[in-house]
Amino acid sequence: MTGMVDRLDAVLNAGEAPGLHGIVVVQRGERVLERYGAGQDFRLGDPLGHVTFDAGTPHDVRSITKSVVALLYGIALESGLVPDPGERLLDQFPAHRDLADAALTVEHALTMTLGLEWDESVPYTSAANSEIAMEEAPDRYRYVLERPIVEEPGTRWSYCGGATALLGGIIARGAGRPLDEYARQVLFEPLGIGAFEWTKGADGVPLAAAGLRLTPRDLAAIGVMVLRGGDGVVPESWLREALRPRVPIDGDRHYGYHWYVETGATPAVSASGNGGQRLLVIPSRDLVVAVTAGDYDVFDRPGTAAVLDAVLRD
Repeated sequence: MTGMVDRLDAVLNAGEAPGLHGIVVVQRGERVLERYGAGQDFRLGDPLGHVTFDAGTPHDVRSITKSVVALLYGIALESGLVPDPGERLLDQFPAHRDLADAALTVEHALTMTLGLEWDESVPYTSAANSEIAMEEAPDRYRYVLERPIVEEPGTRWSYCGGATALLGGIIARGAGRPLDEYARQVLFEPLGIGAFEWTKGADGVPLAAAGLRLTPRDLAAIGVMVLRGGDGVVPESWLREALRPRVPIDGDRHYGYHWYVETGATPAVSASGNGGQRLLVIPSRDLVVAVTAGDYDVFDRPGTAAVLDAVLRD
């Protein structure tokens, strides 16, 4: 364990991860490493100024929110509140039955294989980004459901925050309450997560694709729950389905139900978010790593990679 700590401190002291805001490592159920930094931070696009982080400071986890929504879907499914993945997607949005009858299923949303015309390759500060355009539209669900289908659904993974927005809408409708309230009751409170934030859109709806704010400790608690097969909070049967490699991305990297699945020499599952947010679960090492960082919209800065290399290197 000393080697892990020494390697991480060497990376930080050398200035190789200037954007690191927090890291928590849990191994064999014990918190074995914890570090916090300082720097400019944002709540999505809103600047928060210079923040000195500690164990109680919430942080955007950005698209890790998507993976949390997938956990909520599994809980809601066990309670009979949401449809099975094989059900037709458009049927879950009765207000939009006027749209063309597309052969899309809930599973296509869970695996991000909707085949829609969708582009999140430009910065999230621009309406040219499909997720931003969705949130600026009068009706986010209609915006997604009326996108042209440009390839056969179910054939290729294509990153799509609209898929998560649809899942969040289905959960909220089935639960009869906003997504954040449902999450508090069935996921966060059972895990001992008392304080969290969930940024909302202009319509007051929690942003399912990227709005969640958690501390690194609480992010790690979600990882530990996943490592333990759901811990009685998320159905173990759902986790088996969600964490199964379903769609290839590249090399040994696959997508499950809104979770990344690594099938290489050291199998792992992970969630990630813009800016260097990471939640990594490695069952063979009984290890969970939660990272928060401030490298938003900077995709060539190696800070989080250097931190993970220091922690994971044998």
